Amino acid sequence: MPMFVDIVKIDVKAGNGGDGKVSFHREKYVANGGPDGGDGGRGGSIVFLADDNMHTLLDFRYHRKFVAENGENGSANRKAGKSAPDLVIKVPPGTIVRDLDSGRVALDVRNAGEQKVLLHGGRGGWGNSHFANPVRQAPNFAKPGQKGLSMCVQLELKSIADVGLVGFPNVGKSTILSVVTAAKPRIANYHFTTLTPNLGVVRAHGDGFVLADIPGLIEGASDGAGLGHAFLRHVERTRLLVHVLDISGSEGRDPLEDLKAIDHELAAYGRLSEKPQLIAANKMDIDGAEENLQRLRAALPEAEIFPISAASAQGLDALMDRCAALLRQLPPLDSFEEEAPEIELPARNAFTIHMEGDVFVLEGPLVDSLLERVDLNDDGSMAYFERALRRSGAIDALREQGAKDGSSVRLGEIEFDFID
Repeated sequence: MPMFVDIVKIDVKAGNGGDGKVSFHREKYVANGGPDGGDGGRGGSIVFLADDNMHTLLDFRYHRKFVAENGENGSANRKAGKSAPDLVIKVPPGTIVRDLDSGRVALDVRNAGEQKVLLHGGRGGWGNSHFANPVRQAPNFAKPGQKGLSMCVQLELKSIADVGLVGFPNVGKSTILSVVTAAKPRIANYHFTTLTPNLGVVRAHGDGFVLADIPGLIEGASDGAGLGHAFLRHVERTRLLVHVLDISGSEGRDPLEDLKAIDHELAAYGRLSEKPQLIAANKMDIDGAEENLQRLRAALPEAEIFPISAASAQGLDALMDRCAALLRQLPPLDSFEEEAPEIELPARNAFTIHMEGDVFVLEGPLVDSLLERVDLNDDGSMAYFERALRRSGAIDALREQGAKDGSSVRLGEIEFDFID
C-alpha cells in the first residue's frame, strides 16, 4: 500500500559568501606593489522548483537537511572567488513552504516549472584592494563574506486540480477517474485503497481540466480523524467539487446522511463548503439506487445531481461536460498569500556594553565583524579599526557608560586602554 506523505519538516541553509583576500602585488623590479586582493564569491541560494514528475514528499522523509555551497574566497591579482551554484530543491507542484518559527507561508510553489528563492546566498567580502586610498595605501585587512541564513521550514503538499472528487471511501471515485482520464489509480473493493491523490486530465469538447481522486473522507476528518487534515488540504486547491455518493447504499450507509457528513467536515475546515459543487449519484446499476435517487432529489431540489454508473461508464459524459462548462465560468484558483519570513538580521553596527569588574566589555556583530577583518599588528589596519568604532558610536557609548582615559576596554580576547 503506498505511503501517504504530504507534509514534512526540513532544515535549509544558504551558502556563506567567500572572504575577501588580503594580498599585495608582487613582481620582479617592483619593490612595493599595491593591494590586489580579490573579492569573495556569493554563496548559493536556496531555491524551490515545482517538478511535474514529483507527486509526493516521500523523498524528504530520508533527506531533511539542505545546505547550499559557500562562495570561494578571493585571491591575488584582484581575482574574485567563484560564486556557488544555487541549491535547487525539487517539490511537487502545489507545495507551500511554511516558516515554522512564525507559521507564515514563505513560498507557494503551485505551477509546474515555477522556481522561487527562499533564502539568498551571502554576499562575498571585499578584498583589500577596495580599502586603498591616498592616505591608506597598503590596507592589511579585507572584509569577510556574509553568512548565509538558515531556516526550519515545513513543506505541505496541496494537490492542484480543477475538479476534486470527494466522498466516503469505496464510493467509486477511483473508478470514475480511471474511466474519464488516462490515469491508472489502484482500485479494489476495500476502504482506503486510495491513500494519495491521483490526478488525470479530462478532455471535454476541446477543454482540458485536471481531475483529482482525493483520499476518502470519514466523519471527524476536520478534527484529524482518519486521513483527516491530509484529505482536506488537497480539497483547498480545487475550483469545483464533485460529491460522489454510493446512491445504492450497498454497504448499509444512507447516501443522504453521507452527503450531510461530507458537507459538515468541509464546513468545519475553513470555507471549503462554499466551493461550487455537483453531486454524482454512483452505482445506479445496483438495486435500491433509484429509490434513494428520488429521496435525494426531493431533499435537495436545487442541487445538480447526475445519476451515473462508473462501472459501466453510464452518465459520465454529461457529468464531465457540466464540469467543463462550470470551469469556464469560475475564476482562477487563488494562491496562498506569501509573507516574507520574519528573520531578524543583526545590524552591522549593533553592539552592547557591560561591565566585568572594572573592565568595559564591548560585544555584538560590530565587534565580530571588525575583529575578523583587522590585523592588530598593522598600524593602518588599527587606524581603520579605531575610525570604525567612532563611526559606529561605540566610543561615544563607552564614554556615556563612564569610560575615561586609561579605562580598560575588552573586545573579544583583546584588551586595551580607552583614550578619549
